[in-house]
Amino acid sequence: MSEVLARWNHLPAQKAAEEILACCGSTTWALELVARRPLENELSLVAASDEVWSHLGSQDWMEAFSKHPRIGERKAPQTASAQSAAWSRQEQQNVAASGEAIQLALAEANQEYERRFGRVFIVCATGKSAPEMLEILRHRLRNDDAAEFREAAEEQRKITNIRLKKWLSK
Repeated sequence: MSEVLARWNHLPAQKAAEEILACCGSTTWALELVARRPLENELSLVAASDEVWSHLGSQDWMEAFSKHPRIGERKAPQTASAQSAAWSRQEQQNVAASGEAIQLALAEANQEYERRFGRVFIVCATGKSAPEMLEILRHRLRNDDAAEFREAAEEQRKITNIRLKKWLSK
């Protein structure tokens, strides 16, 4: 068992929820994950996270989505924790290195997405180039609201799993 997980397993519930919240952004997710302690290893942590995530309601998913900056923006929302903001910057580093034309196209596509769906575009940006994320965004603009909501939730699940692994290695 990792030292981080062993320590977290023994924290008071509220402190444990606060510590892990940056990995997802949903308060309910954090509290339900804490209720499943003790967790033995990375595999059991990720499995528990996936199970909790899949049973959350749309309000909980929206809370998690709201903690993300737009793709291409360097500033995270005020609701995001410092750790979540730092992870977002790291995950979107390829956008920061892209040209002005791509950044402008992303900004415009983000605005179109928000007008259409009423929420920030969520994509697991880790390892993706700015043009690749722009193409994904444009493709997902063709989804209906229900399909897009499910796709955003799946992308958030992927982000959460990556962040859990980062959290364990700190």
